[in-house]
Amino acid sequence: MQRKLTITVSDEVYHGLYRHVGRGHISRYVDELLRPLVVAHDDRAALYREAAADEEREREAMEWIEADLDEGVG
Repeated sequence: MQRKLTITVSDEVYHGLYRHVGRGHISRYVDELLRPLVVAHDDRAALYREAAADEEREREAMEWIEADLDEGVG
């Protein structure tokens, strides 16, 4: 479940987020940045399920694994 939150930041922080993270990605960036600080460690199973549901990250992880396997062969 997601909830909408309105926060106020300085112009410098806003422009830095926009420049470094990109439009449409700020919410996810902030969520991932704050999660380890505010979510109880007992909820790790839910975090792993959430990460596994992220198809793009799973694809990237498989690419890394396969690249490492390819480097060891030869």
